[in-house]
Formats: sequence, C-alpha cells, structure tokens
Amino acid sequence: MILSFFDQFMIPQALGIPLILIAVAIPPLFILNSPNRFISNRMSTLQAWMFKTFTKQLMSPINLPGHKWASLLLALTLLLLSLNLLGLLPYTFTPTTQLSMNVALAMPMWLTTVMIGMRNQPTMSLSHMLPEGTPTPLIPILVIIETISLFIRPLALGVRLTANLTAGHLLIQLISTAAFVLMPSMTLTALTAFLVLLLLTGLEIAVAMIQAYVF
Repeated sequence: MILSFFDQFMIPQALGIPLILIAVAIPPLFILNSPNRFISNRMSTLQAWMFKTFTKQLMSPINLPGHKWASLLLALTLLLLSLNLLGLLPYTFTPTTQLSMNVALAMPMWLTTVMIGMRNQPTMSLSHMLPEGTPTPLIPILVIIETISLFIRPLALGVRLTANLTAGHLLIQLISTAAFVLMPSMTLTALTAFLVLLLLTGLEIAVAMIQAYVF
C-alpha cells in the first residue's frame, strides 16, 4: 500500500482519543520538576543556566515593568521547543505542524500585546500606524496597510512555524525514502543521500530551536 507523504501530519488517534493531547502534555513533565535541592545535578545546573541566559536575552530590550511576562514567554518557548524537537524522533507526531494549534497559541499572545499597548501607551501604539514624515496623499493607504499587517500578524506567526516544520519533515522523509530505495541498486548515490539526510537533520534541529525563539 502506498502512503501519502502528508500522512505523517495527520493527528493520530487511539480509542477515539486524539494523541495530540498526550503529545502536548508530555513536554511539561520533563520541565516542571521539583527536586528537593536547588541544584540537584549537572543537568539541572545546565538547565537553570540556559533559562537564565534565554530570559536575559529575551527581556533585555524591554523595560522593567514588562519583565513580569518573562515566565509566560519562557514557558511558551520551552513548550514549542520541546514539541519541535520531540517531533524529530521516529514514530512521533509533531503538534506544531498543525496550523490550528499554532494560531491558537499566537492569537491570545497577540491580542494581549495589543490590548496592553493600547491601555498603557496608546499614543505610541497608534503611532506605528503612520510613520513620521509620510506624505499627505499616502496617509490613508499606509494606515490601511499597517492595520491589515497588524491583524494578520498572528496568522503569519502560525503559518511561518507550520510551513518551516512541515517543509523540513517532508524533506527528511523524501531523502530517507530515496536513500532506502536506492540502496540495493545505487549504493554510492544512496550513501550520498544518507549524508545529506544527516546534514538536513542537524539543520532541522537548528530550525526547530530558531522557530521556537522567533515565535
């Protein structure tokens, strides 16, 4: 039976229960642990150092009142990073290849950002709609364009994450299938495809990390 390459993006089910719920629930179990000691082992020390470095990098351009969002943004980044990386393992499912899930994560964050900006700094928030020095005839057009770009931002975030992960998974499956099929007849070509597959896997790991940070 010939399967479609896109079957890997279908949500698997067991006894009528979507396994995406289990896939989303597993990553926090690896992160949210409560050891008896502050620093239990080298892994916990490395994990704490990575959290501190990432939080410092993320919050450096934001003023002090905005630092209260550090925990939420760090938790969201760790969730996406875990889901992206776990999806590269064999016989697994990547929930972040589903556009509905990515948009559902992006929409509340975007709406919260817009509402807080309008409440705390309405003048500065509205000033982004019209750059300084804009010619008078272009003002209505620019306002419309900036408004549209503001409202499609959560959709763009979801589509970017979905497209990058979907493309990477499809390339990995195509090259691995080609290496497996060509191995009996064209061994040298199959080995070359396997080397390309290893390089592509490393690139996909980097893409998974970068996309979680960008989101």
